[in-house]
Order: sequence, then C-alpha cells, then structure tokens
Amino acid sequence: MFSRFKSAFALVLLIGTTLELPAQTALKDVFGRDFLIGAALNPAQFNERDKTGAALVKRHFNSVSPENVMKWEVIHPAADRYNFAEADRYVEFGVANRMFVVGHTLVWHNQTPKWVFEDAPGKPVGRDELLKRMREHIMTVVGRYQGKIGGWDVVNEALDEDGNLRQSPWLKIIGEDYIAKAFEFAHEADPKAQLYYNDYSLENDAKRRGAVALVKKLRDRKIFVSGIGTQGHWNLEYPTRGQLEATLDAFAEFGKVSVTELDVDVLPRPGNYSGAEISQNFELQEKLDPYKNGLPADVQKQLANRYAELFKIFLEHRKQLARVTFWGVADNDSWKNNFPVRGRTNYPLLFDREWKPKPAFDAVIETAKNRE
Repeated sequence: MFSRFKSAFALVLLIGTTLELPAQTALKDVFGRDFLIGAALNPAQFNERDKTGAALVKRHFNSVSPENVMKWEVIHPAADRYNFAEADRYVEFGVANRMFVVGHTLVWHNQTPKWVFEDAPGKPVGRDELLKRMREHIMTVVGRYQGKIGGWDVVNEALDEDGNLRQSPWLKIIGEDYIAKAFEFAHEADPKAQLYYNDYSLENDAKRRGAVALVKKLRDRKIFVSGIGTQGHWNLEYPTRGQLEATLDAFAEFGKVSVTELDVDVLPRPGNYSGAEISQNFELQEKLDPYKNGLPADVQKQLANRYAELFKIFLEHRKQLARVTFWGVADNDSWKNNFPVRGRTNYPLLFDREWKPKPAFDAVIETAKNRE
C-alpha cells in the first residue's frame, strides 16, 4: 500500500546487532490451524541487516508481504529499466523460510512513475499504449517470480469512498476495464498464483458494496479473482464488530478473505479520515503526538483489548479467512509514525520499539487459547 520508506530509518542505530528475544509463544503456531499470520517487511529485515527484526519474523510469521520493493516506482522506475535486486532478496527470504510470499502491488494509482501514463512530450499516453505497458510490466514481474510468490495484490485501491471507481490515470486513459485487464494479465503470467483485489476502509457500507459489485462483475466475466483483501488500517474504535463481520460475510462470497495490512492506531486523528491515502499529510502538532515518552498504561490496555476483540472476530470467522498480515513488524518501523502526521510516535503493532511483545501480543495469544 503506501510509501513507508521513512520507517526503515528508525532501525539505523540497531542494524547489525542482535538483541536477545524473550521466550514467547509463536503467533504462527497458535493460529496455524486457523489462518496464515503475516508481516510486511522492509529491506533491513529481509536482508537480515536488522538481525533482531529478521529473527522475530522467522519466529512468528508464516507469510510475508513487501512494504515497497515491488511497487512500480521501485521495481520499474524507467521504461527501459527494472530493478529486481531488492525484490529478489525479499522473495528469497520468504522462500528460504518456507513462508507464503505475497507480491504487492501491480496496478495502483500511487507510487507509479509519471512515464507510465505519459508519452515522450509529457502528454497522456493512449489507451492501447498504456495497456501494452501494463501487460509488459505484469508479465515481466509476475513471470519472474512464478512458483515462488503465492499471491498478488493485483489492483490496489481502485475505489473512492462512495464505492465508485477512483478517477485515476488508469481509469481515465483505459476505462473501467483496466481492472479486468490487470487480472487477465496476472493470471496469464502465473496461472497458479492467487490474485486479490486490495483496498482500505472496506468496512464502510458504500465502499464495501462497491467492492462487492466490482468483484462480482469480474467474476461474471469469468475473470479469475481469488478474493478480496481488506487492509485493516484501523483504530481503537473503527471498525465496529458489526462493520467488520458484515465485511467478512460479504467478501466470503468470492473466496477466503485476507486482512492484508493490519495495524491499530492509538493516536488522535486529524479529522474523521479513516483511510490510508499517502497524499493526505498533515504537519506535526503537539496535540496529535501525546505519547512521545511512552504509551500510558490505560491506553496500553485499550490497545490490548482492541486486538483481543479483533482476533476474537477473526477466530469466529476463521473459515472465511485465509490470512491476517500486520503492516510492519514492530512499532519502531511502522509507517504510522509518519502518517497522517510526520514524526509522531505511534504504537500500532504487537511488538514494541525494542522488539518485545506488548500486552496486545499477550491478549492475542490468550484469545487464541480461549477460542471456541
């Protein structure tokens, strides 16, 4: 999903050292019979420069996603140039550790270079040429990792909040069938890979209905779509149990659902925006960064209770779920430290800034032990 390059810098001072991890039950063992448990990785982790983070990933997760290294601007920055070095290492890490490897993402309106949508003079490219570029990109990238990457986020965030198609360059130049074409090309490149539509705020009624209509239309055309991924950038109140359950039930019609980018924001939000558009950015304000010196015990408890509630719902719907992936490994490398306000101190994951399990981790484990 979004630009998280800055998150890796929090690790700089600790890269190359290994902290002793405390003994703890592995998440992948606790949920092994229910669904995959994944994490999004940055290069320091899959290159194992961040040795402690890499060890944490190996211990707890059986699925991995790439934060940025497979996004178009990184892997295909110029028309005549691909940059596979980091993507290759990411895939090698996942395969070597027998993980389900996810590719993220093929077609998106963000983090896609301008050259993709323009001709030489900088004018919008035509439909046929953009389809040609899309196909060449997908065939090259997906084809390279055929048999190694198990599933792809083929199209990312194609819907607006009202459930209608976003007015992206893809839509404006190609038309609404750009989504079908992307899935067709991806399936052609790797017929055995799982192919997902991925988006945020799908727990909202209008956007959920839009996603259902979108995938149903694709399925009616016999387009291969494995399922829908709901990102899961949530907070202490959103979504409600009813919203989340309605989403899982609605999407299960199209195959098992994936929660693809889970984190829980504990900080005040500037406004009511609950999505994850990187173009939305706000300057740091003291009132929006209240926990710079640590998370108060009462908020820590709220976070633990929230994660327990979410995983209780996941377990109740485990027959509908394929995977739950956290967007990051520990609080120090979370993109939420810089979104939607740069330079804040957030606490959205199960492991703290020293890679130690938080009360939220214990709450998730306890929820699994008490599963019905």
